[in-house]
Amino acid sequence: MKRSPFSSLIVILLTAALAFYAGKSWSARGIAAAPSASTPSATPARQEAPAPAQNGSRGAIAPQPQPQLQEQEKATVALFQHASPAVVFITSLAVQQNLFSLNETEIPRGAGSGFVWDREGHIVTNFHVISGADAAKVTLADQSTWDAKLVGAAPEKDLAVLKIDAPAGKLTPLPLGSSETLKVGQSVFAIGNPFGLDQSLSTGVVSALGREIQSESGAPIREVIQTDAAINPGNSGGPLLDSSGRLIGVNTAIYSPSGGSAGIGFAIPEHDVAWVVPDLIRYGKVQRPSLGIGVAQGLAQRLGIEGAVVSRVDPGSGAARAGLQGLRRAGFGRVELGDIVLTVEGQPVTSGDALLVAIEGKKAGDTVRVEVLRGNRRVVVPVQLGAPSGRSTE
Repeated sequence: MKRSPFSSLIVILLTAALAFYAGKSWSARGIAAAPSASTPSATPARQEAPAPAQNGSRGAIAPQPQPQLQEQEKATVALFQHASPAVVFITSLAVQQNLFSLNETEIPRGAGSGFVWDREGHIVTNFHVISGADAAKVTLADQSTWDAKLVGAAPEKDLAVLKIDAPAGKLTPLPLGSSETLKVGQSVFAIGNPFGLDQSLSTGVVSALGREIQSESGAPIREVIQTDAAINPGNSGGPLLDSSGRLIGVNTAIYSPSGGSAGIGFAIPEHDVAWVVPDLIRYGKVQRPSLGIGVAQGLAQRLGIEGAVVSRVDPGSGAARAGLQGLRRAGFGRVELGDIVLTVEGQPVTSGDALLVAIEGKKAGDTVRVEVLRGNRRVVVPVQLGAPSGRSTE
């Protein structure tokens, strides 16, 4: 059927009206679904995390003041700061030659400790630290390293003196204390380089006094200090200090089945160091007064006799004036025993090394009482000590 223009217009208007109302309804729904910035959301807002605590405090705990050092701790810190610049690290070296180029190189063979004796560059250490070395180097507390030369050694005391050409301003000598006034139980401090760890401090007490140990030469070292301060390999030659930071001994050995510190360490007493070191600096060896005799080393032990067999008596010596007798040659190549020294000033003499120890601290011109075995008789004779001799005499 043919539609009139008027009816077509009515259809268009109705369609437009429906479209208008449909669009308005969907727009209202969209507005209701999207809350505005000022309308609160149905989902609760996320809580903000609290700011982290300031100044390193933990949670709500207020910062605590730094703990104060105890008086004893302050004293130990001050002692280390004062004494440690005097302690040195010693490296002993062996010279090795290349078989092809014939070039020589220095190879480290051992290490130990030592300490500055004076501002002239003298360094004190143990003899066993540098024994057998071809050269040595000394490292100061400021890490500067210097070539060292051997000035003198006393193997029977396990002491040696090196010298370096460092400026006096780099050298801090240690003051001397007294080993003769030590008491068991008093505090001691060891500074050294155990296992190569330089400038290490350990503390302890004097555990015992009057110990005896054997030196590398086999001679006894008497009046040794025993301490429980940790002394390990590398501490050898370092100082043992009293609570005032003064030298009272030189750390020399430990007693340990494992080789590490077992709480039993030994130090050569300051009393020995004080007279041995000046002799080593001046003469290169210990200057002992002389009895004027020679000793047949090891003969008494082979004969099963406790003592020192007199092998000779120097003419004009105190021993000669006292009538001491040495070995005598008899017929058919036989040798007859003379005197055997048993004691000096009441101190037992079991060997030539022990005889050296017995006259330590004496001076030329002093008279000592010497007990000898002559045949089957014990005889005590006064002997005047003579000046030190370059010969192998006692």
